[in-house]
Amino acid sequence: MLPARSLAVFVSAGLVPRNGDQFYPFRQQSDFFYLTGINKPDCSLILFPDCPNPALREVLFMTQPDEQQAIWEGKGLSVEQARLGSGIEKILQYNQFTAVLQEVMNYANEVYLNNNEYIKFHSDSESDNQRFSGMMMKKYPLHTFRRAAPILEKLRTIKSSEEIELLSKAATITARAFDRVMKCTRPGKYEFEIQAEIDHEFTINRAGGHGYQPIIASGEHACTLHYTANNSLLADGQLLLLDMGAEYANYSADLSRTIPVNGRFNKRQKQCYDAVLRVFRQAKSLYRPGNTIEHINTQVWKLLEEEMIGLGLFNMAQVKNQPSEAPLFRKYMMHGVAHHIGLDVHDVGSKFEPLAPGMVLTLEPGIYIREEKIGIRIENDLLVTNGDPVDLMEGIPVEAEEIEQIMANQ
Repeated sequence: MLPARSLAVFVSAGLVPRNGDQFYPFRQQSDFFYLTGINKPDCSLILFPDCPNPALREVLFMTQPDEQQAIWEGKGLSVEQARLGSGIEKILQYNQFTAVLQEVMNYANEVYLNNNEYIKFHSDSESDNQRFSGMMMKKYPLHTFRRAAPILEKLRTIKSSEEIELLSKAATITARAFDRVMKCTRPGKYEFEIQAEIDHEFTINRAGGHGYQPIIASGEHACTLHYTANNSLLADGQLLLLDMGAEYANYSADLSRTIPVNGRFNKRQKQCYDAVLRVFRQAKSLYRPGNTIEHINTQVWKLLEEEMIGLGLFNMAQVKNQPSEAPLFRKYMMHGVAHHIGLDVHDVGSKFEPLAPGMVLTLEPGIYIREEKIGIRIENDLLVTNGDPVDLMEGIPVEAEEIEQIMANQ
């Protein structure tokens, strides 16, 4: 996908200082992991398909273990292991990167650099990719620089069979954690105790941890979309909204369920829950090739609007008179219902790009009624195919009666 006389350069994530002499746990930059399968810091990758020097067309640079390092940190990844894991034959010491880059830059007209271009994300902290890009443009001002992200987006949105297998494994581990949660949730526990049960189940099933900060939101907290404090006491009569996903081999699941803390939905809670579940079931048919996330959002919001009328949140006359820029349903449903999922929980992919077989997306309708302290979200991960979508979380309990039955037998 690179034009003639173009090269692409990618850098791994680095270790991020925590405090004192400690670092945060390492997580590889997703694009670098996608291209190499290498899960360690201090690495670089050069891709130059028509480089005049055939030996430099595909080169991985990495720190290679030595005896002193092995004493303190273990043997580390060997060159042969890296070659086997990445499929890249040419592997050089990390300290050779600058010299090789200097050589290949002499042969290239265009240079593709990478950055996180997720449309809704902004950070005041400069990433490793941003620092590297700044250095490159300063050192080589006469070259033409291009964005690698659009190419990677096209590649990463279509999952291979191996990627789908990993996502399915992450979903299976997540399912086990949800089963455990249903069997241990009761009034008097704290949200963080529920999270601890999830942590334990993820760990014993060899997940790498959470794919994102889990949401364990009871009562009114369920109406805060990204509530992550997870430190409140569970009370009788409340609902508990869970949004969690195991990360397995760097691929993340994304599950949402809402359960009654005491094991039984009251009449109003079940009325609201069933409304969201009806929309969830109807919306699955929208996950077909040619549709877009934008179209799915619009259709699901319309379905939710109808359910909100049925719940008495507003009436049809009010809908007809509502301002177009502030529809009434927005008070009770503030987010989209689909996003790509893969190496990132909010994976690369535009909401305007037509769906295609191999894409994996979430389906997550919800209703949030602050004045009643009711927040409900149901979410599964769906694989787009040439026919009906495949629900990677099909077996995870979702019917209110099934959830109640499991909780009653805890």
